[in-house]
Amino acid sequence: MRRTTLTNDFSWSKSRHERFSECLRAYYLYYYRSWGGWEAEAPKDVRELYVLKKLNNRYTWAGSVVHECVRDVLLDWRAGRSVEPAEVEARARKLMQDDFRHSQKKAYWTQKHRKPFTGLVEHEYAEPIADEVWKQNWETVRQALAWFFSSRWPALARSLKPAQWLEVDAGFDFSSFTLDGVKIFAIPDFAYVDDTGAPVVVDWKTGKAREGYDDQVLGYSLYVSQRYKFPMEKVRASLVYLNEGLEQDVQVDLEAMEAFKVRLGQSVARMREVLAEPATNTPKDESVFPMTEDLSQCARCTFRRPCGRLDAVAQGQTPKVA
Repeated sequence: MRRTTLTNDFSWSKSRHERFSECLRAYYLYYYRSWGGWEAEAPKDVRELYVLKKLNNRYTWAGSVVHECVRDVLLDWRAGRSVEPAEVEARARKLMQDDFRHSQKKAYWTQKHRKPFTGLVEHEYAEPIADEVWKQNWETVRQALAWFFSSRWPALARSLKPAQWLEVDAGFDFSSFTLDGVKIFAIPDFAYVDDTGAPVVVDWKTGKAREGYDDQVLGYSLYVSQRYKFPMEKVRASLVYLNEGLEQDVQVDLEAMEAFKVRLGQSVARMREVLAEPATNTPKDESVFPMTEDLSQCARCTFRRPCGRLDAVAQGQTPKVA
Protein backbone atom coordinates (compact mmCIF):
# COMPACT_ATOMS: atom_id res chain seq x y z
CA MET A 1 0.00 0.00 0.00
CA ARG A 2 1.33 3.40 -0.93
CA ARG A 3 2.00 5.64 2.06
CA THR A 4 0.53 9.15 2.20
CA THR A 5 3.14 11.87 2.58
CA LEU A 6 2.21 14.34 5.29
CA THR A 7 2.99 18.02 4.80
CA ASN A 8 3.25 20.64 7.50
CA ASP A 9 0.74 23.10 6.06
CA PHE A 10 -0.04 26.44 7.67
CA SER A 11 -3.38 26.73 9.45
CA TRP A 12 -4.94 28.77 12.24
CA SER A 13 -6.70 27.73 15.43
CA LYS A 14 -7.36 29.38 18.76
CA SER A 15 -4.90 27.06 20.49
CA ARG A 16 -2.20 27.88 17.92
CA HIS A 17 -2.80 31.59 18.45
CA GLU A 18 -2.45 31.17 22.21
CA ARG A 19 0.85 29.28 21.92
CA PHE A 20 2.20 31.94 19.58
CA SER A 21 1.20 34.69 22.04
CA GLU A 22 2.63 32.98 25.12
CA CYS A 23 6.10 31.86 23.96
CA LEU A 24 7.59 31.94 20.47
CA ARG A 25 10.13 29.23 21.27
CA ALA A 26 7.46 26.83 22.50
CA TYR A 27 5.43 27.67 19.38
CA TYR A 28 8.43 26.86 17.16
CA LEU A 29 9.13 23.57 18.93
CA TYR A 30 5.46 22.53 18.89
CA TYR A 31 4.59 23.32 15.27
CA TYR A 32 7.93 23.06 13.48
CA ARG A 33 10.93 21.45 15.21
CA SER A 34 8.92 18.44 16.43
CA TRP A 35 7.51 17.74 12.96
CA GLY A 36 8.16 14.16 11.88
CA GLY A 37 8.85 12.97 15.42
CA TRP A 38 6.41 10.09 14.97
CA GLU A 39 8.65 8.47 12.36
CA ALA A 40 10.77 5.49 13.44
CA GLU A 41 13.86 7.08 11.90
CA ALA A 42 13.30 10.53 13.46
CA PRO A 43 16.36 12.08 15.15
CA LYS A 44 16.41 11.60 18.93
CA ASP A 45 15.85 15.29 19.72
CA VAL A 46 12.92 15.53 17.31
CA ARG A 47 11.37 12.39 18.76
CA GLU A 48 11.70 13.85 22.26
CA LEU A 49 9.99 17.08 21.25
CA TYR A 50 7.18 15.17 19.57
CA VAL A 51 6.48 13.06 22.66
CA LEU A 52 6.68 16.10 24.95
CA LYS A 53 4.24 18.12 22.83
CA LYS A 54 1.65 15.37 23.26
CA LEU A 55 1.71 15.46 27.07
CA ASN A 56 -1.18 16.92 29.06
CA ASN A 57 -1.09 18.59 32.43
CA ARG A 58 -3.58 17.49 35.06
CA TYR A 59 -5.96 20.37 34.33
CA THR A 60 -6.17 19.85 30.57
CA TRP A 61 -6.41 16.09 31.18
CA ALA A 62 -9.45 16.54 33.43
CA GLY A 63 -11.05 18.84 30.89
CA SER A 64 -10.44 16.45 28.01
CA VAL A 65 -11.97 13.52 29.93
CA VAL A 66 -15.09 15.58 30.63
CA HIS A 67 -15.32 16.59 26.98
CA GLU A 68 -14.92 12.99 25.82
CA CYS A 69 -17.62 11.78 28.21
CA VAL A 70 -20.11 14.50 27.27
CA ARG A 71 -19.41 13.93 23.57
CA ASP A 72 -20.08 10.20 23.89
CA VAL A 73 -23.27 10.84 25.88
CA LEU A 74 -24.56 13.25 23.25
CA LEU A 75 -23.78 10.79 20.48
CA ASP A 76 -25.67 8.09 22.38
CA TRP A 77 -28.70 10.36 22.70
CA ARG A 78 -28.43 11.31 19.05
CA ALA A 79 -28.58 7.61 18.17
CA GLY A 80 -31.55 7.06 20.48
CA ARG A 81 -29.62 5.07 23.07
CA SER A 82 -30.26 5.38 26.80
CA VAL A 83 -27.55 6.67 29.14
CA GLU A 84 -27.00 5.93 32.83
CA PRO A 85 -25.12 8.78 34.56
CA ALA A 86 -23.61 6.41 37.14
CA GLU A 87 -22.15 4.27 34.36
CA VAL A 88 -20.68 7.31 32.65
CA GLU A 89 -19.02 8.37 35.91
CA ALA A 90 -17.68 4.86 36.48
CA ARG A 91 -16.20 4.70 32.96
CA ALA A 92 -14.59 8.11 33.42
CA ARG A 93 -13.01 7.03 36.70
CA LYS A 94 -11.67 3.80 35.19
CA LEU A 95 -10.35 5.72 32.18
CA MET A 96 -8.46 8.14 34.40
CA GLN A 97 -7.07 5.35 36.56
CA ASP A 98 -5.71 3.61 33.46
CA ASP A 99 -4.34 6.89 32.10
CA PHE A 100 -2.63 7.65 35.41
CA ARG A 101 -0.91 4.26 35.64
CA HIS A 102 0.29 4.49 32.04
CA SER A 103 1.67 7.98 32.62
CA GLN A 104 3.21 7.23 36.02
CA LYS A 105 5.34 4.51 34.41
CA LYS A 106 6.32 6.94 31.62
CA ALA A 107 5.18 4.22 29.24
CA TYR A 108 4.38 6.90 26.66
CA TRP A 109 8.01 6.85 25.54
CA THR A 110 7.70 3.30 24.20
CA GLN A 111 4.01 2.33 24.13
CA LYS A 112 0.85 3.72 22.61
CA HIS A 113 -2.05 4.14 25.01
CA ARG A 114 -5.05 5.89 23.51
CA LYS A 115 -5.04 8.61 20.90
CA PRO A 116 -6.51 11.47 22.99
CA PHE A 117 -4.05 10.87 25.86
CA THR A 118 -0.29 10.29 25.88
CA GLY A 119 0.87 11.10 29.41
CA LEU A 120 1.18 13.82 32.04
CA VAL A 121 3.84 16.48 32.27
CA GLU A 122 3.73 16.16 36.08
CA HIS A 123 5.07 12.60 35.77
CA GLU A 124 7.62 13.45 33.11
CA TYR A 125 9.22 16.05 35.35
CA ALA A 126 8.59 14.23 38.65
CA GLU A 127 6.64 17.13 40.10
CA PRO A 128 5.76 16.60 43.79
CA ILE A 129 1.97 16.39 43.53
CA ALA A 130 0.15 15.29 46.68
CA ASP A 131 -2.42 12.51 46.53
CA GLU A 132 -5.11 14.97 47.59
CA VAL A 133 -4.37 17.10 44.56
CA TRP A 134 -4.84 14.14 42.24
CA LYS A 135 -8.08 13.28 44.03
CA GLN A 136 -9.28 16.83 43.52
CA ASN A 137 -8.53 16.49 39.82
CA TRP A 138 -10.90 13.54 39.69
CA GLU A 139 -13.44 15.51 41.71
CA THR A 140 -13.35 18.22 39.04
CA VAL A 141 -14.38 15.62 36.48
CA ARG A 142 -17.05 14.07 38.71
CA GLN A 143 -18.61 17.43 39.57
CA ALA A 144 -18.65 18.57 35.94
CA LEU A 145 -20.44 15.41 34.84
CA ALA A 146 -22.87 15.58 37.76
CA TRP A 147 -23.85 19.16 36.90
CA PHE A 148 -24.22 18.31 33.22
CA PHE A 149 -26.67 15.50 33.96
CA SER A 150 -28.67 17.73 36.33
CA SER A 151 -28.79 20.67 33.91
CA ARG A 152 -31.21 21.50 31.10
CA TRP A 153 -28.94 19.99 28.47
CA PRO A 154 -29.96 16.32 28.68
CA ALA A 155 -33.64 17.13 28.14
CA LEU A 156 -32.76 19.53 25.34
CA ALA A 157 -30.51 17.03 23.56
CA ARG A 158 -33.05 14.20 23.83
CA SER A 159 -35.77 16.48 22.44
CA LEU A 160 -33.89 17.23 19.21
CA LYS A 161 -35.13 15.67 16.00
CA PRO A 162 -32.50 14.04 13.75
CA ALA A 163 -32.45 17.02 11.38
CA GLN A 164 -31.70 19.41 14.26
CA TRP A 165 -28.35 17.83 15.13
CA LEU A 166 -25.40 19.49 13.40
CA GLU A 167 -22.19 18.37 15.12
CA VAL A 168 -20.81 16.85 18.30
CA ASP A 169 -17.07 17.48 18.64
CA ALA A 170 -16.44 16.19 15.12
CA GLY A 171 -12.64 16.64 15.19
CA PHE A 172 -9.91 18.17 13.07
CA ASP A 173 -10.58 15.97 10.06
CA PHE A 174 -14.06 17.48 9.67
CA SER A 175 -14.47 20.85 11.38
CA SER A 176 -12.52 23.40 9.40
CA PHE A 177 -13.12 26.11 6.82
CA THR A 178 -11.10 28.49 4.70
CA LEU A 179 -10.97 32.24 5.24
CA ASP A 180 -8.87 34.48 2.99
CA GLY A 181 -6.94 31.44 1.83
CA VAL A 182 -6.13 30.19 5.34
CA LYS A 183 -7.41 26.91 6.74
CA ILE A 184 -9.15 27.63 10.04
CA PHE A 185 -9.84 24.87 12.55
CA ALA A 186 -13.02 25.41 14.57
CA ILE A 187 -14.48 22.40 16.40
CA PRO A 188 -17.65 23.16 18.36
CA ASP A 189 -18.36 20.81 21.24
CA PHE A 190 -22.03 20.79 20.31
CA ALA A 191 -23.98 22.45 17.49
CA TYR A 192 -27.67 22.07 16.79
CA VAL A 193 -30.69 23.90 15.38
CA ASP A 194 -33.22 25.06 17.96
CA ASP A 195 -36.99 25.05 17.60
CA THR A 196 -36.96 28.55 16.05
CA GLY A 197 -34.62 27.39 13.26
CA ALA A 198 -31.58 29.17 14.73
CA PRO A 199 -28.24 27.33 14.83
CA VAL A 200 -26.68 27.18 18.31
CA VAL A 201 -23.01 26.48 19.08
CA VAL A 202 -22.01 25.35 22.57
CA ASP A 203 -18.59 25.15 24.19
CA TRP A 204 -18.20 23.23 27.46
CA LYS A 205 -15.65 24.58 29.95
CA THR A 206 -14.31 22.94 33.12
CA GLY A 207 -12.27 25.96 34.21
CA LYS A 208 -13.15 29.53 34.99
CA ALA A 209 -13.95 32.28 32.51
CA ARG A 210 -10.96 33.99 30.93
CA GLU A 211 -10.17 36.34 28.09
CA GLY A 212 -10.32 34.80 24.65
CA TYR A 213 -13.21 32.41 25.08
CA ASP A 214 -15.58 34.74 23.21
CA ASP A 215 -13.30 34.61 20.17
CA GLN A 216 -13.29 30.84 20.35
CA VAL A 217 -17.06 30.54 19.98
CA LEU A 218 -17.15 33.36 17.43
CA GLY A 219 -14.86 31.17 15.34
CA TYR A 220 -17.23 28.25 15.83
CA SER A 221 -20.13 30.47 14.81
CA LEU A 222 -18.39 31.54 11.62
CA TYR A 223 -17.65 27.91 10.82
CA VAL A 224 -21.26 26.81 11.38
CA SER A 225 -22.55 29.73 9.33
CA GLN A 226 -20.28 28.87 6.40
CA ARG A 227 -20.57 25.09 6.50
CA TYR A 228 -24.33 24.88 6.93
CA LYS A 229 -25.25 28.05 5.02
CA PHE A 230 -26.93 29.92 7.88
CA PRO A 231 -27.05 33.72 7.92
CA MET A 232 -24.53 34.92 10.48
CA GLU A 233 -27.11 37.00 12.30
CA LYS A 234 -29.13 33.84 13.07
CA VAL A 235 -26.31 32.01 14.88
CA ARG A 236 -26.37 31.85 18.68
CA ALA A 237 -23.44 30.88 20.88
CA SER A 238 -23.07 29.80 24.48
CA LEU A 239 -20.19 29.12 26.87
CA VAL A 240 -21.18 26.59 29.53
CA TYR A 241 -19.00 26.41 32.66
CA LEU A 242 -19.76 22.92 33.93
CA ASN A 243 -17.96 23.21 37.26
CA GLU A 244 -19.54 26.54 38.09
CA GLY A 245 -23.00 25.76 36.78
CA LEU A 246 -22.99 28.90 34.66
CA GLU A 247 -24.01 29.63 31.09
CA GLN A 248 -22.84 32.70 29.21
CA ASP A 249 -24.36 33.80 25.92
CA VAL A 250 -21.90 35.32 23.48
CA GLN A 251 -23.07 38.10 21.20
CA VAL A 252 -22.91 36.98 17.58
CA ASP A 253 -23.67 39.74 15.11
CA LEU A 254 -22.05 41.26 12.07
CA GLU A 255 -20.13 43.83 14.13
CA ALA A 256 -18.73 41.20 16.52
CA MET A 257 -17.82 38.93 13.62
CA GLU A 258 -16.05 41.65 11.66
CA ALA A 259 -14.01 42.54 14.76
CA PHE A 260 -13.15 38.85 15.21
CA LYS A 261 -12.04 38.57 11.58
CA VAL A 262 -9.75 41.57 12.07
CA ARG A 263 -8.15 39.97 15.15
CA LEU A 264 -7.80 36.67 13.32
CA GLY A 265 -6.18 38.38 10.33
CA GLN A 266 -3.71 40.17 12.62
CA SER A 267 -2.83 36.87 14.28
CA VAL A 268 -2.24 35.17 10.92
CA ALA A 269 -0.07 38.08 9.75
CA ARG A 270 2.14 37.86 12.86
CA MET A 271 2.55 34.10 12.40
CA ARG A 272 3.56 34.60 8.78
CA GLU A 273 6.17 37.18 9.75
CA VAL A 274 8.29 34.41 11.29
CA LEU A 275 8.21 32.29 8.12
CA ALA A 276 11.10 32.22 5.67
CA GLU A 277 8.84 30.71 2.99
CA PRO A 278 5.13 31.35 3.67
CA ALA A 279 4.08 29.28 0.65
CA THR A 280 5.66 26.14 2.14
CA ASN A 281 5.18 27.08 5.82
CA THR A 282 8.97 27.03 6.32
CA PRO A 283 10.01 28.86 9.50
CA LYS A 284 12.93 31.23 9.88
CA ASP A 285 15.90 30.31 12.06
CA GLU A 286 15.23 29.26 15.65
CA SER A 287 16.81 32.53 16.84
CA VAL A 288 13.72 34.34 15.53
CA PHE A 289 11.68 32.43 18.14
CA PRO A 290 12.97 33.64 21.55
CA MET A 291 11.97 32.04 24.82
CA THR A 292 9.54 33.87 27.06
CA GLU A 293 10.91 35.83 30.02
CA ASP A 294 7.92 34.80 32.13
CA LEU A 295 9.20 31.74 33.97
CA SER A 296 5.72 30.94 35.25
CA GLN A 297 4.95 30.01 31.64
CA CYS A 298 7.89 27.60 31.69
CA ALA A 299 6.53 25.91 34.81
CA ARG A 300 3.49 24.89 32.73
CA CYS A 301 5.45 24.04 29.59
CA THR A 302 6.29 20.56 28.37
CA PHE A 303 9.46 21.85 26.71
CA ARG A 304 11.22 23.11 29.85
CA ARG A 305 13.98 20.46 29.57
CA PRO A 306 14.96 20.98 25.91
CA CYS A 307 14.77 24.73 26.50
CA GLY A 308 17.17 24.49 29.46
CA ARG A 309 14.67 25.95 31.90
CA LEU A 310 14.49 23.00 34.33
CA ASP A 311 16.69 24.63 36.98
CA ALA A 312 14.87 27.97 36.78
CA VAL A 313 11.54 26.24 37.28
CA ALA A 314 12.91 24.14 40.15
CA GLN A 315 14.08 27.27 41.99
CA GLY A 316 10.64 28.16 43.24
CA GLN A 317 8.84 29.24 40.09
CA THR A 318 5.23 28.03 40.17
CA PRO A 319 2.61 28.15 37.45
CA LYS A 320 -0.30 30.54 37.59
CA VAL A 321 -3.35 28.34 37.38
CA ALA A 322 -6.46 29.93 35.91
